[in-house]
Amino acid sequence: MSTESKGLKLSDILITVFIAVIFAIIYKVWWGFYGIAEATGLRIEQLTYGMWFIAAIIAYLLIKKPGVALLAEFAAGAGETIVMGQFHIPTLIYAFLQGLACELVFMLYRYNRHTLFVSMLAGVAAAIASFPIDWYYGYLSEVQLWNVILMLVFRIISGAILAGGLAYVIVKALEKTGVTKLLRPSQKEDYDAL
Repeated sequence: MSTESKGLKLSDILITVFIAVIFAIIYKVWWGFYGIAEATGLRIEQLTYGMWFIAAIIAYLLIKKPGVALLAEFAAGAGETIVMGQFHIPTLIYAFLQGLACELVFMLYRYNRHTLFVSMLAGVAAAIASFPIDWYYGYLSEVQLWNVILMLVFRIISGAILAGGLAYVIVKALEKTGVTKLLRPSQKEDYDAL
């Protein structure tokens, strides 16, 4: 029997924001990898794109409460604008919609499934949600259809593997260390084990 509440507590919010700050820095550094991949001209930079969705998935897999994915991704996006040294509205829009896409996937499963499949599905949803924003802010309307399709497929693959798969692996590794027990309330079984 769990005494865990579904609502976010202050500690949940602080941990989520801490995760977001870490990923804001990672996102800033990741632009270098993206730029190197983009220089090839082969659209393989889209295979690195999933990194920008990972904060939402990791935070949700750690906290396991409604609203965490949206908060984490938006806070990471806001943090990224701070780390970049400029206020960038499109980054906030990307972050909000990508976090919302992940949140909707977790809500679809009633916040009860924490599997690799659900994590990968959340990454795919974030990838799909990011594409119309690229269309609006970017140059995609000027790109040949086959190239747009290639970009979308690569981004979806990256969302599934890099955002969903890597997030799942990272959280499972953290669980093996026992550090995640500090993030979750004690269960009756924990007390019975004493």
